[in-house]
Amino acid sequence: MIAIVDYGVGNLFSLRSSFRKIGAEAVVTGDKSVIENADKILLPGVGAFADAAEKLRRSGLDEVVKAEVKKGKYMLGICLGMQLLFEKSYEYGEHEGLGLLKGKVVPMKDYIDPALKIPHIGWNGLQFTRPHFLFERVKNGDYAYFVHSFHAVDCEECVIAQTEYDKLLTASVAKDNVLGCQFHPEKSGDVGLNILRAFVEKKD
Repeated sequence: MIAIVDYGVGNLFSLRSSFRKIGAEAVVTGDKSVIENADKILLPGVGAFADAAEKLRRSGLDEVVKAEVKKGKYMLGICLGMQLLFEKSYEYGEHEGLGLLKGKVVPMKDYIDPALKIPHIGWNGLQFTRPHFLFERVKNGDYAYFVHSFHAVDCEECVIAQTEYDKLLTASVAKDNVLGCQFHPEKSGDVGLNILRAFVEKKD
C-alpha cells in the first residue's frame, strides 16, 4: 500500500486516481500509523515552499516520514514535495527543508533567459543522466508535464534526469530510497503512469 501524505497541500486525489489506474492500492492519509504501515510513501506538494514546510512540521509528519526513510522505506516527492527533500529553499526568503538530500531550491528567474515565461508550464523531454529503476518503463526523451518557478541546484550527486528550458534544470533525483520528480507523473499520461508503476513495483 502507498501512503499519500496529507498535510494540507497537494493534488492528492488525482494522485490516488493515478495509482488506481495502474492497479495499486493508495490511501490519502495524515495518520502516523497508516504511514508507518505503508509499503512506500508519496510526498505531494503544490504552492509555496515556506507554507508547505510549516504545515508538514506542524502536523508532525515531517518526523514521521524522516523516520520511515531512515528505516529504508522508499519515498517519492512530487513537484514541491521533491523540493522539500532538500536542505533549503530560497523561495521568498530562506527556509529549511527536510534535509534528506543535499542541495537547495532557488528561483528560475535568476538562471534562465528572462524572455521565457515563469512559471515553467508545459511538456518537456526528460534527459536521463544515469540509469535508475524509476525510468525502466520509459525512454530517454519522453515528455512529462512541469509546473514550477523554482528549481533544485547543487544536487549533482542525486540528479537522475534533467529537462531543458533554455538551460538544463533538475527534473528527477534519487539517493538510495529517497526519490523525487519535479514534474507531475499524475499529469504526464502513460509516461507518468509508468514511472509510478516502477515506483510501486520496486522491491527492496
